Amino acid sequence: MGFRQAAVLGPVCFFLGVLFICFNIDHQVLWGGLTEETVEDGFQFYTTFFNAPPAIKAMLHGMIGVVLLGLIAKLHAWDDSAMFFDGSSIAVVVFGLAVYVTVVVPMLRTIVTPLEEETRGDRVEAMTVLSAANVIIMVCLGLVLLLQGGQEYAKRADAKEQAKLEAEANKGAETKKNR
Repeated sequence: MGFRQAAVLGPVCFFLGVLFICFNIDHQVLWGGLTEETVEDGFQFYTTFFNAPPAIKAMLHGMIGVVLLGLIAKLHAWDDSAMFFDGSSIAVVVFGLAVYVTVVVPMLRTIVTPLEEETRGDRVEAMTVLSAANVIIMVCLGLVLLLQGGQEYAKRADAKEQAKLEAEANKGAETKKNR
């Protein structure tokens, strides 16, 4: 594994870890039933998450850039493997980023700093949508890991097959030489 692949896998795994922490609340909201305790836990958790220090937010957003730069650097090789696996990974990351920008950020704002006309029901609905968006992003990040693992598997299988063909070619050349 090279530096470029590590620049992709490291932040993706970090974001999965952050989202698995969020999944403690998301799982209760989506599949555990919306009790008053669950709603209050969700409000408290996402308020803490939203009010994180600016340095933490800058680090998280910077890591998104590292993932994209790592994928673009890997795509720069422009071979079949890069176009399929890295190109697909870029598409998945961009989709996850679009979900983050269009769903997660507005829903966090609705939960933490609601407008005057937004009711508690609107905040609960925003938390449900936020939980679903987090699960979608987790699936996207898991797919990136799967694609990157598939690329590594394909490279190793190709190298193994290439070595096998070279061994057969060398064996054939020795047979001709001995005649």
